[in-house]
Amino acid sequence: MKKKPLVAPLLLCCSLLCLAPAAAPRRLPLHAHAHLPPPYARNATAYAASAALCPGCEAWADALEFLYYHNLVRLASLEPPLAWSPRLASYARWWAAQRRGDCALRHSFPDGQFALGENVFWGGPGGAWRPRDAVSDWAAEGTDYSYADNACAPGRECGHYTQIVWRRTTAVGCARVACDGGGVFITCNYYPPGNVVGERPY
Repeated sequence: MKKKPLVAPLLLCCSLLCLAPAAAPRRLPLHAHAHLPPPYARNATAYAASAALCPGCEAWADALEFLYYHNLVRLASLEPPLAWSPRLASYARWWAAQRRGDCALRHSFPDGQFALGENVFWGGPGGAWRPRDAVSDWAAEGTDYSYADNACAPGRECGHYTQIVWRRTTAVGCARVACDGGGVFITCNYYPPGNVVGERPY
């Protein structure tokens, strides 16, 4: 007796498989995205160096942003990257808290008695004023610094820039506070301090 080929069952099986819904794409766990750089980090070298030198910065996103923009400026001058210092950041937070009431653009040390390097910034009411804004403002002074003369252009400031790129400075800590009357006060402290009279930053 001749057997019939099993074509129909095979076709039915194929039809069932073809009609079956496609498997849902596997979703990555949330922690798989934890190490992706933030949108502002366009320079991979500066970001990688900053992330490696910013232990515990996951607790405050601003910390890594402050450090990244500092190291981006230093990279342009071929200076080694700074590390984030929780102790300097704690001091900066203390001083920022003192300025919450008036947002006065004042240093925490009397003139000529700086135990730490310090840059301060004030942004007026209505702006978010991120770490990038402060560091970019300080770094812009680089156009007014003459390495040959080791001096600022006449009538201009450049000390904020030279502190950022000071070769012997190795650590930074910053703070940002929204002031009661509007505006934002930002301060960063550096160690060892830069802007030593008679010395060049790099």
